[in-house]
Amino acid sequence: MAGVTPLDAQAVEILHQRLKREADSSGYYLNPDHEFARELVRGLLVNEHRYGYWACPCRLAAGDRARDLDIICPCDYRDADIGEFGACYCALYVSQEVANGRKQATAVPERRPALPSGTKAEKTVASKPWGALPLPVWRCKVCGYLCGRERPPDVCPICKAKKERFERFI
Repeated sequence: MAGVTPLDAQAVEILHQRLKREADSSGYYLNPDHEFARELVRGLLVNEHRYGYWACPCRLAAGDRARDLDIICPCDYRDADIGEFGACYCALYVSQEVANGRKQATAVPERRPALPSGTKAEKTVASKPWGALPLPVWRCKVCGYLCGRERPPDVCPICKAKKERFERFI
């Protein structure tokens, strides 16, 4: 969408529909408040125009892709936030219960660690031994999908298996 004015209503609607299709096909849900969701999508387009990537519209981006990798939408914190609070930090993505109106999302505290100014975000654990991983790794017993997080996802984004089909891998 390079060259698109972020305030163009048609561009916002096109991206909103794209994100909805991708979420629906992956077992995720966009916020059912369409106007609210569209404003967040507008924020993604503004940040794409500013930085060249979809930095979370509710966080302050550094403007350095390497430092902002964890907050490029969908951010690294989305699944844990949805599982614990019913929505991601900006509430673009919500749980099935929130999407269906059976539950209210609650306030989501910031999970992103503060980085000292001038430092680079290190996103690798390749040099650490397996036992030193920061999160457990879960494996979908149906398709083999692996993810590192506190708890398994509610739905496998690959095969749509429910969370009870996941096992602790590491």
